Amino acid sequence: LIGLPVLAELMPSQTMAMVDSFYRVGSLVFGGGHVVLPLLQAEVVPSGWVNNESFLAGYGAAQAVPGPLFTFAAFLGASMNTAPSGWIGGIVCLLAIFAPSFLLVVGSMPFWERLRRNTGIQAALAGINAAVVGLLLAALYQPVWTSAIFQPQDFGLALVALVALMFWKLPPWLVVLGSGAAGWLLSVAL
Repeated sequence: LIGLPVLAELMPSQTMAMVDSFYRVGSLVFGGGHVVLPLLQAEVVPSGWVNNESFLAGYGAAQAVPGPLFTFAAFLGASMNTAPSGWIGGIVCLLAIFAPSFLLVVGSMPFWERLRRNTGIQAALAGINAAVVGLLLAALYQPVWTSAIFQPQDFGLALVALVALMFWKLPPWLVVLGSGAAGWLLSVAL
């Protein structure tokens, strides 16, 4: 974690900058992929790698497919405005964001049974899990709410999508497609 920023500074390249950014984001995530959204947005949008509209569209698409939200990193890498992009950029960013958790698992496996039984570690993890709820709410607000809810119609559409998912139990891909169609109709009608 310490050596990568130094290496990125000593060997500057777009690929190394991507690896550095996505590795750092991957190392700061605990409790689920949605916590990573503000971190990813802060890395890729201000730098001009991906515009905000593409970021939000990719997030919506990532929600519609099964699997971990970290696969969103592959979308971001593939859609970057600078090389490497496409398949190479997607693979670089995907591997970089998964690397910290992989290395943590490999490094802690020899000590896992001892760690698991330690009451201090159990208490710390319970506290961290509680904090993750707050981080998830923050991730809902920034970047999703601040970047996508501008008018009452936007809020209404988001509320209908929430009801469709939570109460009507519609599949996410159908809600994403329906929301896209409804958003387009609203833009044409208003």
